[in-house]
Amino acid sequence: MDILEFLEKNKQIMDNVMKKYLPEKFDSEYIEWAFGKPKYAFDTESLTKSLAEPCWDLLNRGGKRWRPGLLLLVTDILKGDRETAKEIAGMIELIHNGTLLVDDVEDLGKMRRGKPCIHILYGQDVAINTGNFLYFIPLLILIKNKERLGKDKLVKLYEIYAEEMINLSLGQAMDIWWHKGGKQEITEEEYFQMCSCKTGTLARMSTRMAAVISDRQDLEEKLARLAESIGIGFQIQDDVLSVTGEEFSKKKGFGDDITEGKRSLMVIYALRHASPEQKKRLLEILGMHTTNKELIQEAIQILKSAGAVEYAKKKAREIVRDAWENIDGDLPDCEPKDILRNFINFLIERKI
Repeated sequence: MDILEFLEKNKQIMDNVMKKYLPEKFDSEYIEWAFGKPKYAFDTESLTKSLAEPCWDLLNRGGKRWRPGLLLLVTDILKGDRETAKEIAGMIELIHNGTLLVDDVEDLGKMRRGKPCIHILYGQDVAINTGNFLYFIPLLILIKNKERLGKDKLVKLYEIYAEEMINLSLGQAMDIWWHKGGKQEITEEEYFQMCSCKTGTLARMSTRMAAVISDRQDLEEKLARLAESIGIGFQIQDDVLSVTGEEFSKKKGFGDDITEGKRSLMVIYALRHASPEQKKRLLEILGMHTTNKELIQEAIQILKSAGAVEYAKKKAREIVRDAWENIDGDLPDCEPKDILRNFINFLIERKI
């Protein structure tokens, strides 16, 4: 199956699941099903306007839905229950979109998926509350599937959710402090740990939950390592595209990482290998948080001349290759495994 075809098919599956647990319009029937009969009365119009609409504004803009796709692929490889996997995969995509809402507020983002960020359209108060809602409403999926899952699996899935959501905040904390200029000299090991927590978290949650659903917890750790490497590689490619990808820039904004003062792998590498003058100038521009295109281009040119862009691309491929080799022999040869291999390559080599 073609990777883009797989992603599109997966998107339709996820949208159906998400609409079940987070409808585009709140009504009394949904509220009673989801949260129980209220003691007093909910204002369903307010809930629709300040929760459902901003959520679906973002969700309807697209997105690759690759994290839930990863959960489905791993479940198929391990011959787990796909119907259960579809439900649980919805958790991952809802949480992911919550992180985007909160991240855009924290980074003062302007564009997301080709349109103004949710906090610009609806206000920071709505965006923050909606982001928090998207962190917790996925637990409704576990609640509604507790009979199907059984006590042992349910407890394990709750544990995975809690552990990885904590990791998410740890990664974000490091990233925020760095792009605020709180620390200038960042090592690659620290950067990879940040990515592991921030971008690797939901990929890791996907594969760990797939292992539990499929009764293959013996592979949980190896699958988590693979997912973590995919997340790191995806983040590195995101950073590369931010300074080199025309189509990517149209959707997210040109040189946004430079404006944010982001300490990407490319920046870390350039600060080690550029001339003292270039290093000083790069730090100056990153500290400005500028939207000036000429200054952004100057910073990008420093990254390129230091060889940072090519180094980052090479490192992303190495990380993913090593993780795949670590688990390849444990996974049975089958069509879903072939799709997974191509899927991983697509994420690392993509242009958007």
